[in-house]
Amino acid sequence: MKKIIIDTNALMAISEFKIDLFRLLEEYCDFLYQTYILSGTITELQRIKETQQGKFKRAAKLALDIILAKNIPVISGEGTVDDLLVSYSKKGCIILTMDALLKKRLHKPYLAIRQKKQIILVE
Repeated sequence: MKKIIIDTNALMAISEFKIDLFRLLEEYCDFLYQTYILSGTITELQRIKETQQGKFKRAAKLALDIILAKNIPVISGEGTVDDLLVSYSKKGCIILTMDALLKKRLHKPYLAIRQKKQIILVE
């Protein structure tokens, strides 16, 4: 079973693009997988929720609510979120992100959101 770790910006895209990220994953991924979130991602979302206004605050709140509702397992780790994601990608986990700089650092394959409505596997 593959591990898919969802980055902060992909979770924020749920609100921004009005997409059902988890339905898109089910439709696209023709392999067994489990989704995960880094503890640092939750920290980032909570910080955005507390310090930002408007659409960013709403997006972070929605993402946190979805994480709780779907009971997504949380992975703890030391270091920055991006460094941890790169480390996990080297270990064979698939990262779902929209961050252009992070994509350049990740080992392939990784997942990306394209055209604000679909998920693709970059190999």
